[in-house]
Amino acid sequence: MMADKDISGFSDIARVGTDESGKGDYFGPLVVAAVWADLPTGAQLEAWGVIDSKRISDGRAAQLAQRITSAKIPHAVVAIGPAKYNELYAKMKNLNRLLAWAHARAIENVLENASAEVVVADQFGDERLIEQALMQKGRDVRLFQTPRGERDIAVAAASVLARAEFLGRLKRLSDECGMVLPKGAGSPVDAAAARLVAGQGEAVLSQYAKLHFKNTQKARLLLTRQGQ
Repeated sequence: MMADKDISGFSDIARVGTDESGKGDYFGPLVVAAVWADLPTGAQLEAWGVIDSKRISDGRAAQLAQRITSAKIPHAVVAIGPAKYNELYAKMKNLNRLLAWAHARAIENVLENASAEVVVADQFGDERLIEQALMQKGRDVRLFQTPRGERDIAVAAASVLARAEFLGRLKRLSDECGMVLPKGAGSPVDAAAARLVAGQGEAVLSQYAKLHFKNTQKARLLLTRQGQ
């Protein structure tokens, strides 16, 4: 288990925080967001009640995301829809490499419009992955990766933006396919995938789901048991 690192000193400096949403969800996109913050911006985010998105409701995440974007705080969102996700995963064969690529793109996009001394990322794997994926602007700042990165307000804000974007895109995909696509990767997801395949054929899953998840095989098994 990776140990938390001390990030208490970062609140006084300009930095970029990154986090992701959808990594553990079978349906929907993978979303990475990056948010810039300095001391005054961080104080404003805290005053609005921005915290780790896992600790708030879906509705509250949407409200806070709207506030962050309306305030024109420098930010970037990289959303990889299921079809593109499956294409990239087939090439990379590794979720952490795909995550690192998305984090790096979000970081670079923010640094196009705002300068920072450090980037704080919620650690998800080998620290070298993001470093290797960064281009020139990202390599000019110090990258600091730690478990529970949402302790930093910039990372917490990024988690809110990523979650709100994920939820919005999942809703649009649900509307598109004509059924509710559940969050997560549990048994309700298996059942939903099986219904989707029964109605539209297995090929349709690539447009709505992350195919390498075990839910794909579980949906097939459910249909076999049902005689379909």
